[in-house]
Amino acid sequence: MSMPSDLDVLKSLSGSIVLAGAGKMGGAMLSGWIGQGVDLSKVVVLDPAPSQEISSLEAKGVRLNPKAVTDAAVLVVAVKPQMFIEVAPRLKTLTSSSTLVLSIMAGIPITKISETCGGKIIRAMPNTPAAIGRGVTVAVAAEDVPQTQRDIADALLRATGRVEWIDDESLMDAVTAVSGSGPAYVFLLAEELARAGVKAGLAPDLAARLARETIAGAGELLHRSELASDVLRQNVTSPGGTTAAALAVLMGDDGFKSLLERAVTAAAKRSRELAN
Repeated sequence: MSMPSDLDVLKSLSGSIVLAGAGKMGGAMLSGWIGQGVDLSKVVVLDPAPSQEISSLEAKGVRLNPKAVTDAAVLVVAVKPQMFIEVAPRLKTLTSSSTLVLSIMAGIPITKISETCGGKIIRAMPNTPAAIGRGVTVAVAAEDVPQTQRDIADALLRATGRVEWIDDESLMDAVTAVSGSGPAYVFLLAEELARAGVKAGLAPDLAARLARETIAGAGELLHRSELASDVLRQNVTSPGGTTAAALAVLMGDDGFKSLLERAVTAAAKRSRELAN
């Protein structure tokens, strides 16, 4: 017997999918659902200032900022965590004790979401490559969430890439620091590699192209290869060669290891602060 597809799982919903917040991440999820073939007449978007792209979806069946929603089967909370308390009273009117509430807000714990919104809570942390279907999301469910609703959340999240599930919510701060914020670290690497190339004598536009394509290509190689990242690194590195000289700096006492440990620690600390 074949397993139901993600679309089959979502077709089984008896009510609407309500997306609260259609910014970059919420919009990326919505694009993924459209790509999956979700019935747009089942989708409700709540956003005080929707983009033109989001607004145009009304013509395709999406209900945009309706006065009332009485059939929410799933509420996806994609607002900024700093706005959550402000919008929570409105969100609470959409849920019952059985509504699946899927939060992608950084830092806001399950207990706080449950107290303010009610429902069956699943907390998730996606990242921005979700916009091209190459994101990775980590999710954790409250103990009272049944498997059927976990499957629904999994189907909604997989529209934007890979999904990993954990059992310990306390790990979400570290997840946020590594994969949630991680794309920014890679983009910074591209910036600084290009800047270093300019300092070494390259024209700015050439340095930017080289840095961008090198990082994109290396990322794709890492994605496709079955080899561990340290093996791929070693494969580039000839003893006594140019890469070895550069890595001696990057892997020194004040190099990548120290910097990334401090960066991840700082991001995880901020994630914990957002809970208060």
